[in-house]
Amino acid sequence: MLNKKTVRDIQVSGKRVLVRCDFNVPLDKEDPSIITSDKRIVESLKTIKYLVNAGARVILCSHIGKTGQNKTLQPVARKLSEMLEKDVPLLKDILSEETKDHVMQMEDGDVCLLENTRMYEEEESNDPEFSKKLASLAEVFVNDAFGTAHRAHASTEGVTHYLPSVAGFLIEKEIAALDGEINNPQRPLVAIVGGAKVSSKIAVLNNLLDKVDTLLIGGAMTFTFVKAQGGNVGKSLVEDDKIDVAKEILKKAQENQVSLILPVDTVIAEEMSPAANIYVSDTNDIPEDYMGLDIGPKTIELYSEIIEGAGTVVWNGPVGVFEIDNFATGTNAIAEAMAQSNAVTIIGGGDSAAAVEKAGLSEEMSHVSTGGGASLELMEGKKLPGIEALEDKE
Repeated sequence: MLNKKTVRDIQVSGKRVLVRCDFNVPLDKEDPSIITSDKRIVESLKTIKYLVNAGARVILCSHIGKTGQNKTLQPVARKLSEMLEKDVPLLKDILSEETKDHVMQMEDGDVCLLENTRMYEEEESNDPEFSKKLASLAEVFVNDAFGTAHRAHASTEGVTHYLPSVAGFLIEKEIAALDGEINNPQRPLVAIVGGAKVSSKIAVLNNLLDKVDTLLIGGAMTFTFVKAQGGNVGKSLVEDDKIDVAKEILKKAQENQVSLILPVDTVIAEEMSPAANIYVSDTNDIPEDYMGLDIGPKTIELYSEIIEGAGTVVWNGPVGVFEIDNFATGTNAIAEAMAQSNAVTIIGGGDSAAAVEKAGLSEEMSHVSTGGGASLELMEGKKLPGIEALEDKE
């Protein structure tokens, strides 16, 4: 659980408070002034409103896009002004005297937004001078950007060297779900791990095998496990250099008395295309010219039954190529089964969160993480630098 100080533990009235949010929102390709999903902004509002109501002078900062893209946070400033029903000016140059003058003249309850931190190359290199200048704008730092907590950047970790630093409510919520619920779960604890490659999930699989009662595998990583057991996988994606790793994971599951379950049937096609003809095959015997692209109907039934009987369900990674409708049935069915379950349901960010959102089921889950990379690293048992740097509770 989070043993870090939060905004509740400090005095903020009349103080300038720098808040690192995750406003890396998707923008419309045709018109980049339009935000296509404001979920991340909505998730930040609890902390921002708390600070405003407590009489803090709130200085928000975030990145948007990658370094070098020079995207502006102007659409976010506009959306925040609407949501907070008060003017949230965008301060264009973080390092300028005008920005410093503006924040020094703020009154209690005022809010402003600094321009995209990734417009400065010193952000990702965690440059101490840049961190110090950023910190000089404020008297307190609040990190509420879970999506970047696994990065030691100037605005997530660097500023903590110069300011009293605490967590916001979103980080508190994420840690409670992704750490607390997994380490102290209502049992049985069922994890669903999907995705294309075993290599990207080795650490999370190994960590979960020490905690879960049942581990359901999906996605293309299935076929590395099937091949490790001597099955025929046709043209399915296989990481041949990870066959031994798959064997070790299967052995560890057996030793830990964890039910590691692979799909019993698979939706197959000759190519990964919306126009491809699809068939269902036994997972262990896929014809030579076909590839597995989704879990089959028997597997959907099996996995849904296991989810129904669970106390806690954690899901990381789609179980098929959900971007193509023909191969989205399994992923949608998993989302539906979790939505109908009485279990604590946790979605570990990234593609799983996108799939649940696409299915319109986000509100039916106990927790949908806002951070793909951060949630994965936390589920791997790693420490996140943006959280580790915050002050511990007494």
